[in-house]
Amino acid sequence: MAPISSRHPTPAGAAPAPAAITLSELLDGHPVATFVIDLQHVVTHWNKACEQLLGWSKEEMLGTDKHWQAFYPRPRDLLADLIVAGADPATDRLYRERQHRRSALIPGAYEEEDFFPNLGESGHWLHFTAAPLRDHDGRLVGAIQTLRDVTERRVAENALRQAHDNLEHLVEVRTAQLAEVNQRLEDDIRQRQAAEAELRRSNAELTELNARLGRTQQQLLQSEKLASIGQLAAGVAHEINNPIGYIFSNFGTLHGYLDELFAMLDDYRAAEEQMDPALAGGLRARRAALDLDFLRADIPSLMAESREGIVRVRHIVQDLKDFSRVDSSQEWVWANLHQGIDSTLNIVSNEVKYKADVVREYGAIPDIECLPLQINQVVMNLVVNAAHAIGPERGRITIRTSSENGQVRLEVSDTGCGIAPENLSRIFDPFFTTKAVGKGTGLGLSLAYGIVQKHQGTISVASAPGQGTTFCVLLPVRHPDDEQQEASP
Repeated sequence: MAPISSRHPTPAGAAPAPAAITLSELLDGHPVATFVIDLQHVVTHWNKACEQLLGWSKEEMLGTDKHWQAFYPRPRDLLADLIVAGADPATDRLYRERQHRRSALIPGAYEEEDFFPNLGESGHWLHFTAAPLRDHDGRLVGAIQTLRDVTERRVAENALRQAHDNLEHLVEVRTAQLAEVNQRLEDDIRQRQAAEAELRRSNAELTELNARLGRTQQQLLQSEKLASIGQLAAGVAHEINNPIGYIFSNFGTLHGYLDELFAMLDDYRAAEEQMDPALAGGLRARRAALDLDFLRADIPSLMAESREGIVRVRHIVQDLKDFSRVDSSQEWVWANLHQGIDSTLNIVSNEVKYKADVVREYGAIPDIECLPLQINQVVMNLVVNAAHAIGPERGRITIRTSSENGQVRLEVSDTGCGIAPENLSRIFDPFFTTKAVGKGTGLGLSLAYGIVQKHQGTISVASAPGQGTTFCVLLPVRHPDDEQQEASP
């Protein structure tokens, strides 16, 4: 790149002027697009930022006066050309109507902005700053012009101006509409007040009706679900109980038969001494082939294991009966809460045993007057929810009971993921669930809440993300309706 001073003779053997070398290096590393022309309007500097912004290389521009080609389709003076020519842009015919101003920082410099449609696909707005270049004696030796792409700012300004104009028009329209509405507003106020009073009355009635409908719907869903569980449990218990009964009885009879059979075999063995030696030898060989001594030791063991298996099946059947309360009608009865919890845990063991250890911390509590099947449903929902809240690592579910002030406390705690604070106030709402689609109906906790309310009890929750959850249920020992009836004359 030729320095500006290269246009003026340099004594033979003298080094280039330091100022010219400094200017070349500065412009090449400068991020702002910049070019320099001399007094003959010839381009002496065209930096890399100019190449990137305008698309013309310095090889195409240096040593020519064709710098106008980067901006206009026909020859035309730029601000730098006017400064070199000594013209004032304020009096120039081409610049009189354009937005230009004197620079407040650089004496003799000018600034302007203009749109150039030939730059890029849709044109660019450029901000020009042109200033004179002078030598050490103050003589004009050329002009420097910088270019900044201000397209984004101008587009934003135009969009803002358009939005402002649209807003002003919209305000005018709205103001006219408001003026028209305000004229009718005073006449409408009295009618609106009367209508609002009627609406409040209707809304109160509708709110009460919706609440009753919601309670009825929850009770219906609960009744259907409990009835289905009860029928299923009762059917399974009935179908299994009969064959288990005669199998258990037959095992007892078979055990007696085997004892008699083994006693007879002992008698046969004692009689071998009095038999013909050949016959006795054949019996001993037969006994050795059958390994009769092993069978006598193994058969009682097999019988004991089979009997234990049948006893376990009978316990499962009894748990099903206890859970569904098939032996009693759905009426308020006195029930042992611990027995209901144990039977419920046996029913849901397959849901829990692979995820968590269940710890029972039972306190000394009295029997409570309740609907046992519904209380079992509450325990089942809380335990299953606790199991679902535990992540891939094995956790712990703790069930605690205690008695206080005529109430029984039941707590179900887990070491699961916890509940987010924004969801705590909604967990008892019908159909609210944080599980994935198809993984939950959002009715479990809602039904539990309805059952506890029906028993005149309370249910609350304490939880924090990552710290587990504890549900606390308080149930009165005696049904409040019975207490009121006894208290009335």
